[in-house]
Amino acid sequence: QVQLVESGGGLVQAGGSLRLSCAASGRTFSSYAMGWFRQAPGQEREFVAVISWSGGRIDYADSVKGRFTISRDNAKNTVFLQMNSLKPEDTAVYYCAAGRLVVASMSLYDYWGQGTQVTVSS
Repeated sequence: QVQLVESGGGLVQAGGSLRLSCAASGRTFSSYAMGWFRQAPGQEREFVAVISWSGGRIDYADSVKGRFTISRDNAKNTVFLQMNSLKPEDTAVYYCAAGRLVVASMSLYDYWGQGTQVTVSS
């Protein structure tokens, strides 16, 4: 069992930065791939980024490539999402998730956090 708690969301102006954190409980955190997803009002939840258990494999959605960076610290059971050059269209609730595969498909993730709101003003 893995429990996930996101933090670091907030209100930021366009062009600004935020760093999201996702703290995990459970001794098996380091064996999971960790993903970030987001859901804007009235839209479906979408993939943002994923990192393998070792950090050796990373993938991003095209919409965030070059602006967002995913990383993890297995010693601290935490995964991060550094978001730079934020745009109003990045406004969403951001969720972290744990799964066994390094994939973008939500259905393949086993555990989810409750989400943290990110609002980017123009």
